[in-house]
Amino acid sequence: MSEHYHQVVREISGKLREFNQEIPDTAQAFGALTKATHTEGAISKKHKELMAMAIAIAARCQGCLGFHAQACVKLGVTRAEFLEMIQVAVYMGGGPSMMTGAEALIAFEEYGGEKAVK
Repeated sequence: MSEHYHQVVREISGKLREFNQEIPDTAQAFGALTKATHTEGAISKKHKELMAMAIAIAARCQGCLGFHAQACVKLGVTRAEFLEMIQVAVYMGGGPSMMTGAEALIAFEEYGGEKAVK
């Protein structure tokens, strides 16, 4: 099994720690925004995370794929749910989202998400 996204998340997390030191106001504001959007509400945390991943795919944000794949697995997202989310991302982002959707599935599987039955 590849560990590519584990490495991506580790490296980006290190830079984010630097941001916390060097641009603390921005880091704190982003942290507050993250906390506010990741609470249970009318939409569950799980569904919010799937939405975030769909946007990450459509925006082709490689770092986001790792962070959101990890969160999806922790929140119990099934492979079927993940694949349907990829469908929506491809619908909204076209061919580039198809490629990034495949990368998102790699990240999901790297973090322990359900693999295809062969």
